[in-house]
Amino acid sequence: MTLYSRTFADVADVFRTLSASDYGERIQSAVDMLVETFRCGGKALVFGNGGSAADAQHIAGELVGRFLRERKGLPAISLVSDAAVLTCWSNDYTFDTVFARQIEALGHAADVAWAISTSGNSRNVIAGLKTARERGLRTIVMTGRDGGEARQYADVLLAAPANLTPRVQEVHLVTYHLICEAVETQVAESRSAPALASNGAGR
Repeated sequence: MTLYSRTFADVADVFRTLSASDYGERIQSAVDMLVETFRCGGKALVFGNGGSAADAQHIAGELVGRFLRERKGLPAISLVSDAAVLTCWSNDYTFDTVFARQIEALGHAADVAWAISTSGNSRNVIAGLKTARERGLRTIVMTGRDGGEARQYADVLLAAPANLTPRVQEVHLVTYHLICEAVETQVAESRSAPALASNGAGR
C-alpha cells in the first residue's frame, strides 16, 4: 500500500467512525447556537494556534463573506488576525493570555467563543475559554482525541476521533464547512437565493 492509498484509507476510516457516532448531532447543536447568536445581534469570536489559527481566519472569512449563498455578512472576528494586538500583548505580557485579553475586550454575553485546538490543551486557548465562561459567552470547542482540558469549557464539543494532527485538521475543515453552510442556509436574507457554483474568488 502506498503512502497515498494508506492516507486515503485512514481518512475514510475516521469519517466512517464519525458517521456512526453522534457527531452530526453535535454539529447541529453548534449550528443552532450560532444561528441564535446572530439573530440576537451577537457575534462569533474564533481563535486557535498554527493551522488552527488559519482555520479561525477561514471560518471568519466564510461567515463575514459568504459560503454558497448571496446574503448579508454575519459578524465573526478571528482573534488571530490583528498583528498589532497579538504582538503588543505577547511582548509586554504573555502569549498565554493573548486570546483571553481580546475576549475580555470584545466579548459579550450574547456572543459565541469558537476555540480550535487539535490537542485540546493549548494554554492560550484554555485561558480564552475560561475568560469566555467568566463573561457569559457560550462556547464551541473543536479538538481531537478526547478533547483534552478544553472539553470542560465546551458547551458544544466537536472532538475528531483521530490521533494524528493532520487527520484531526481534516475533520475540522469538513466540520466548519458544514457549520457555515447550515448557518448560512438558515439566516440567509432570501431563502430563495440560489446556491452559487463557486465558494468564492481565490479558492
